[in-house]
Amino acid sequence: MNNRQVADILYDIADLLEIKGEIIYKAVAYRRAADNILNLGRDVNDVWRDDKLREIPGVGEALAKKLDELLRTGRLGYYERLREEIPPGVVDMLAIPNVGPRTAKLLYERLGLTSVADVERAAQEGKLRDLPGLGVKSEANILAGIEALRRRSDRLPLGTA
Repeated sequence: MNNRQVADILYDIADLLEIKGEIIYKAVAYRRAADNILNLGRDVNDVWRDDKLREIPGVGEALAKKLDELLRTGRLGYYERLREEIPPGVVDMLAIPNVGPRTAKLLYERLGLTSVADVERAAQEGKLRDLPGLGVKSEANILAGIEALRRRSDRLPLGTA
């Protein structure tokens, strides 16, 4: 696994923890470690082989053990358990601009929404505006975000083209 792949898993764990409603400090710790691994300046596998994971800022003993498991086996049991607890469609909601982990959790817990299509349908029916912290403007922003997401997914990066 390269630094980007390891960091992406840590970012996912942070999002899943927030969706679950865990204390924010856990999510912040995973994001900080992900940022530092992403900007490490050397291959995280080399750091792991040198047994220096704890020297990465933000990586304590518990996270070092998780990174060891991930780099040794290519899998992380903790991450897999978290992913089983949250439906995949709820995580997909995070791709919608203006929808973060707390909003995704709210949509899932209060309305039972489990996909971007469910969110779009609920927003079009005016069901989001009654949720705490959301209103008519938030509902419109979410619909606009879904439309932007659709447009963006139709485009190819210049390098691919």
